[in-house]
Amino acid sequence: MQDYTQAVKEFVEEHYTGVTFVLVTGVGLFALRRWLAGGVCHSKARLDGKTVLITGANTGIGKETAVDMAKRGARVILACRDMGRANKAADEIRKRSGNGNVVVKMLDLASLNSVRALAKDVHQTEDRLDILINNAGIMMCPPWKTEDGFEMQFGVNHLGHFLLTNLLLDLLKKSTPSRIVNVSSLAHESGKIHFDDINLEKNYEMLVSYRQSKLANVLFTRELAARLKGTRVTTYALHPGVIRTELGRHFFPSMPLWKRILVIPFFFFLKTPWQGAQTTIYCAVDESLQNTSGLYYSDCALKEAAPQGRDDAAARRLWDLSASMVGLA
Repeated sequence: MQDYTQAVKEFVEEHYTGVTFVLVTGVGLFALRRWLAGGVCHSKARLDGKTVLITGANTGIGKETAVDMAKRGARVILACRDMGRANKAADEIRKRSGNGNVVVKMLDLASLNSVRALAKDVHQTEDRLDILINNAGIMMCPPWKTEDGFEMQFGVNHLGHFLLTNLLLDLLKKSTPSRIVNVSSLAHESGKIHFDDINLEKNYEMLVSYRQSKLANVLFTRELAARLKGTRVTTYALHPGVIRTELGRHFFPSMPLWKRILVIPFFFFLKTPWQGAQTTIYCAVDESLQNTSGLYYSDCALKEAAPQGRDDAAARRLWDLSASMVGLA
């Protein structure tokens, strides 16, 4: 043991500069990763007797959000497209939270009929709905269409949640104070609503489509807050961060091999799903937000949305267009 210690000492003395560089770099990278992890929700609010519905809760930040809501005592509804994976996730959530009141319901946001069926089911089986978390999403997919003929990213990320939220508003109003949380993205800052070509049929680009759908989330939150003023139903939009989830499953494989190799080291700095769920949880339960509505958050703190995300005229125009597209009176 003494020989080993002496050998290490001699190695450090001989390579002092290199060892120092490695140690400083390691500490720096660890500190950077911790900083990039962002804020944590510190609220201890309980949700006993309350009901939370989360879309896309079978994986990623949706599942971590569901675990947190269940730990707080809520009845948690996982609204998912893949029932096999959803049931498996529900079992895991029950075990991790110690709360058996976790149920699964079918929801395919690419089908307006499925959205209406879920809303009808919830109205028939639930006495209340205290928190609606519109978490599910699709990112950077090919030029796919929804069942109803809409561009997939706009249809799933915005239109499906737009219809679902409106169909559940009566139950949310009945359960006040209640909250609606819309998971958006920093990508909204580069977004534009293409009102004259909302399905991007003239020139489809994956990133342009994704940015449009995330800007739509922010504008929807803003207009919804204006329409719900005085009802004690409050709304929140948020950026969860860049996270290691399945959301990029359509984007990463499409990159050239050399780009994928260069990107891999950066995965070290991405948030975990638990870290990425913190701002969603913050918007859903933090007591300090109970009298605010329609705003945008990131890293468990209020942030100013991009100028196009604060355009009230565009928010109203998007609402009217969305309502027409989904057949909402």
